[in-house]
Amino acid sequence: MPAGSPNIVVVGSTNTDMVVKSSRLPRPGETILGGHFFMNGGGKGANQAVAAVRLGGNVSLIGKTGDDIFGREALDSFKREGIDTRHMAIDNKNPSGVALISVDDSGENTIVVAQGANATLLPADLLAAKDLLQNADVVLAQLEIPLETVEWVANLRSDVNRTFILNPAPACQLRDSLLKKISIITPNETEASILSGIPVHDRASAARAARLLRKMGVQKVIITMGAEGALLLEMEEPEFITAPRVRAVDTTAAGDVFNGALALAIAEGLSLTEAVHFGCAAASLSVSRMGAQASAPYRREIE
Repeated sequence: MPAGSPNIVVVGSTNTDMVVKSSRLPRPGETILGGHFFMNGGGKGANQAVAAVRLGGNVSLIGKTGDDIFGREALDSFKREGIDTRHMAIDNKNPSGVALISVDDSGENTIVVAQGANATLLPADLLAAKDLLQNADVVLAQLEIPLETVEWVANLRSDVNRTFILNPAPACQLRDSLLKKISIITPNETEASILSGIPVHDRASAARAARLLRKMGVQKVIITMGAEGALLLEMEEPEFITAPRVRAVDTTAAGDVFNGALALAIAEGLSLTEAVHFGCAAASLSVSRMGAQASAPYRREIE
């Protein structure tokens, strides 16, 4: 990890992705013959940590794996990337998380996740990392771990008035008490619709949803909109930031790469507008290649 780089802590999930590429996604009850199969490191927390470390951050990952081959391989992979895994916990009763992913020729995907050990990451597992969580430049979390753990981290960061980013995926209803402690929330269109109750399908509806999320207590809102880019509500008026155009091959971890890059850019002191531009560039690169963690770009590629 580069000396003097910003310190980022990611609290979240780690999975093993099992991916099948096919010409199209099957309809309910339908079996189709697929093409290539491969396994790749995944999980929203792990994906975001890999994205941030490849872009130059000092990154610590806090999560939980099973005591199995998937968990051991994941930890070895994180260490090779240069991620601090001192606070990764091992669950001796539950298996490591697994995701089954189908990807079609246009890069669209469907994902089913078996949480496994991720579902047992509780606040007690984070106590030894309390100082790390309080002092990091940025802490980033998602919702593939128990909500009580996310709320505990949000309270801790709120107490020291430091940046806490929540990527609310997969989406669920969040208490106002949590929303008021989130520095930046980063839903996609579907997640923003669920959180706000406003169907998000274009810039105007995204702006309405973002304003409502602000009224609900979140300080700043970024709604990611796929190939179109992202809507940022930081001041009074929303700002729309376009993404570089690429040919999508696999969109599996685009949102995770965006969030990892965003956290890194904010920790480096970029403005939020600049950070969203940086995140969009990283995400655009990621969809042009297969895999989750494997698709995360390096700093030199963006520059």
